Amino acid sequence: MAILGNIIKGIIYAADYFTSNSNHVTAQEEVLKNLLTEAKNTQFGEFYHFEAILDSEAPSTMFSQTIPYFDYNKINDEWWHKLHEGETNVTWPEEPSYFALSSGTTGKESKRIPVTDAMIDAIRKAGINQVLALNNFDFPAEFFEKEIMMLGSSTDLEERNDKLEGEISGISASNIPFWFQNYYKPGVEIAKIDDWDERVQRIAERAEEWDIGALSGIPSWIELMLQKVIEYHNLENIHDIWPNLQVYTSGGVAFAPYEKSFRALMGKPVTVIDTYLASEGFIACQTRPETDAMQLITDNGIYYEFVPFKPEYINEDGSLTDDAPTVALKDVTTNQDYVLIMSTVSGAWRYIIGDTIEFTDTERAEIKITGRTKFFLNTVGSQLSVNKMDDAMNHLESEFDTKISEYTICAKRYEDDEFYHTWYIGSAMNADENVVAETLDTFLKSANKNYKVARSKALKGVKVHVISSEIFHEWSGHNKKKGGQVKMERVMNEEKFAEWEDFVSQQ
Repeated sequence: MAILGNIIKGIIYAADYFTSNSNHVTAQEEVLKNLLTEAKNTQFGEFYHFEAILDSEAPSTMFSQTIPYFDYNKINDEWWHKLHEGETNVTWPEEPSYFALSSGTTGKESKRIPVTDAMIDAIRKAGINQVLALNNFDFPAEFFEKEIMMLGSSTDLEERNDKLEGEISGISASNIPFWFQNYYKPGVEIAKIDDWDERVQRIAERAEEWDIGALSGIPSWIELMLQKVIEYHNLENIHDIWPNLQVYTSGGVAFAPYEKSFRALMGKPVTVIDTYLASEGFIACQTRPETDAMQLITDNGIYYEFVPFKPEYINEDGSLTDDAPTVALKDVTTNQDYVLIMSTVSGAWRYIIGDTIEFTDTERAEIKITGRTKFFLNTVGSQLSVNKMDDAMNHLESEFDTKISEYTICAKRYEDDEFYHTWYIGSAMNADENVVAETLDTFLKSANKNYKVARSKALKGVKVHVISSEIFHEWSGHNKKKGGQVKMERVMNEEKFAEWEDFVSQQ
């Protein structure tokens, strides 16, 4: 009998009983008030008159009218650079203990995003709340005695100017509570290995020592790790070595494009629970099995605003126009993509995280990630968002009975001075690329009226190149770093695409 598991499950049930109900709109109003109060005497708070905002009749309205949007470059150039020069009390009264390094999917240099102790506490609290939500999934008591494989970036953080730096997954893992250490795999020693291939090799070597009940990490890198374990031990599937694996918590990207290839590595069904941890904070997590949507964490150090994701509000570089309207949580609707805006206990203010989301349930504040603002392909008026591209890949998987784990696209101008959507698709499918291109083109015409119009005008045609998925992984390693929070660029501009095609030609 799983005595410890029953105890843990009982604690989760009792705690969740008292925490499951929340008025998200009220919670957000309280978070904004607390953020403004804490930061009113900072350089940023005094410059933007936080005291006056707090004293106004409608603080949320005045807040959005007073403070401009900031992307990383803008807030770093105007404010955060002072932190690196030794100044304090800049955008938050507490000095950051860490800087989260994030090159994301765009940009050549790593962003250095401040992470305060208050943010670490908020991330830890959000993680605990996610554990409490497991009560809704009705797992057996034995599950709560199994180990959890958390595959993030290295926990061996680098010291720079008396501050520790690393990816947010490494920072989070280095702050795991003491009581969780016995459950946490691959363990402190292996987690500190910086080289991705070496770390995965060590995991494969020790895999049979562990009784893994849950996996956590970005889908593409989790898949590679599982493939390595399966290959090393000559297995049919991962359940041959981890028979009690029941849960996978995804994170940071939409899981749907990876679902078919992920399921192929399993020997039996696994419950997938989505989470949304970014360098700027723990944003959302799935709290119930009836949906694969995630609930915004509305009472824990982050205030959210939403901008309708429409072409007239998006600049060519993916930034927002100055007049882009803001929608508060109380006014959001379903069936509309929004650009996510955040203000946080790490001193980010009206910060454009770069992701787009869609609400599936406004009362529960449940969302899905739909794409990236910089991956909105509109060079020739086609208005393709990442979720539409993901849908197209799912269609190809079905039509050609294949798995597509990665892809990238560019609206490329060829020698005839005409634009073609040029796709590279990571798959082992054995199909004529012209037929794949025609199938893809037909699907997008039926799914997106703007794309159909573009195809009759400035968009001349579609080209498809089917390549090994491994090339995408090597590209990530070549440009940034394998593992952790690194994600593949879904859309590239022509300059970056030329580099990509040159890289592919050398493989």
